Amino acid sequence: MAVTITTSNHAKYQLGLAAINMTSDTLKIILMNSSFVFNKDTHAILADVTADQLATGAGYTQDNKVLSGVVAVEDDTEDKATWTFDNPTWTATAELGPIGAYVIYDDTTSDDTILACVDFGTDYTITNGSSFQAQSVILSIG
Repeated sequence: MAVTITTSNHAKYQLGLAAINMTSDTLKIILMNSSFVFNKDTHAILADVTADQLATGAGYTQDNKVLSGVVAVEDDTEDKATWTFDNPTWTATAELGPIGAYVIYDDTTSDDTILACVDFGTDYTITNGSSFQAQSVILSIG
């Protein structure tokens, strides 16, 4: 299955209000369990998805991974704006997962606006001592 990147409708609204600044706000990434299914209409804020976030443990800590290295690009060919970030890594201290997706949210907004979800199309379980890296962390609005 293919990786699917979906932007929340609430993020588009917040960007329109200038409530989100992609280059100066604190953006965080969280890992989601294998049963999580993102809904761009109803998953607007962090509180809407916390029940499906991986539990703290095995090398993962909830709500603590900040995205860095933001690069913004205007893409006139695909008619969208794209932000890329350094790829965050988690190292398992026991079996970690299964992981089915990650969610990016804006920790600076008053409601912790969900920006997007990246669904891997498959599930990953990370063995003790191995690392999981969110490759090609990207957010596109178009």
